[in-house]
Amino acid sequence: MNRVAKSVALSLFALALNACSSSPENDVVLNKASPDFLYSQARTSMELGNYGKAIRTLEALDSRYPFGPHKVQVQLDMIYAYYKIDDTASALANIDRFMRLNPTHSDSDYIQYMRGLVNMQADEYLFHDLLNIDRTDRDPKYSEDAFKDFGKLIKLYPNSKYAVDAKQRMQAVKNRLARYSIHVAEYYLKMNAWSAAASRGQYVLESFSGSPSTERALEIMAQAYEELGQQTLKDHVLLVMKTNYPNNGLVN
Repeated sequence: MNRVAKSVALSLFALALNACSSSPENDVVLNKASPDFLYSQARTSMELGNYGKAIRTLEALDSRYPFGPHKVQVQLDMIYAYYKIDDTASALANIDRFMRLNPTHSDSDYIQYMRGLVNMQADEYLFHDLLNIDRTDRDPKYSEDAFKDFGKLIKLYPNSKYAVDAKQRMQAVKNRLARYSIHVAEYYLKMNAWSAAASRGQYVLESFSGSPSTERALEIMAQAYEELGQQTLKDHVLLVMKTNYPNNGLVN
């Protein structure tokens, strides 16, 4: 069995395991259990990686004991568990709920960080990664939101223990957004929309400087200005390329 087949089989097995863990008998136990017992069960499920079962227990705890001794930690654990099972909508809904109910909580930086993680994860597709398929041409809305989330974390909580990782993730997201803009610019080239292509290349330079897509953005701009008969602008682009990418074929 190859690597992709194994990964798919494991994913399907995990889904089946989570489905089997829910039964009427379990529901009866959840309805009668104390908050301490429920939370202990939820933590055990999370430690075992059974996030589906953990979520059911946490939801029961949250609905039955909304003001119980574990109320804040229950909300935090639910957010993490939803993130682990790739349930973007539920994770974001619980994050927004936590922010609304606990605007000055000591874990606000963690919640802001999790918001970025959830949005970043929502822009990734398991099977695309397994098959090495580049899908940076798809709608980057989630990546745009993740970039804003991490940026807000760094601005509001510069000393947070999550700030360093957030900066690194912002760079990865920036590279993804730059690649998307390159896809758009290349589409404009195919459509002979030279001005739009040049503008999109300029946007990459201004918004995503330092990304691996910068060189390609300059190439697109040079081609577009050539087609537009804008020799002065093309010469300027070639000068920038010669300075930064001296081995590029357009300047040799």
